[in-house]
Amino acid sequence: MTQERAVLAGGCFWGMQDLIRRYDGVIATRVGYTGGDVPNATYRNHGTHAEAIEIIFDPAKISYRRLLEFFFQIHDPTTLNRQGNDRGTSYRSGIYFTSAEQKRVAEETIADVNASGLWPGKVVTEVAAAGPFWQAEPEHQDYLERYPNGYTCHFIRPDWKLPARSAAAKSNAAE
Repeated sequence: MTQERAVLAGGCFWGMQDLIRRYDGVIATRVGYTGGDVPNATYRNHGTHAEAIEIIFDPAKISYRRLLEFFFQIHDPTTLNRQGNDRGTSYRSGIYFTSAEQKRVAEETIADVNASGLWPGKVVTEVAAAGPFWQAEPEHQDYLERYPNGYTCHFIRPDWKLPARSAAAKSNAAE
């Protein structure tokens, strides 16, 4: 089995992990901190890191593009440093790519989200190379499995389907 790694930030990591882990092809998930300035980040001391989820997935069962489409469905990528009641850089939207191909797919998916009109504004999701990922403390892992009525600001939006832009639109955007 081939495995690939994705690192995504979309607000509080509990809700993201709870929904993404259920996807066929997702092998493992863990929550933590990335994209910031503090080594060995913790919940109490994570500096400018975002709360994020590391996803190990089987690309033969789920593509990176499909993971990103779901990511853009379950959080609002148009709010800067905010998801639901959570505010601050810890709750920003981010895609931390692990390869040039992941970067390309991320940028193309963002262009499709912007063109779709599914969100009220333009995507503010940070796209950056993956750096260190600091695993969160055990009490944050699998949180909503242990506390099913716990806080989340992530929801599956029924009938949300991201259309791909036409080849002509993609070509015009590249020029």
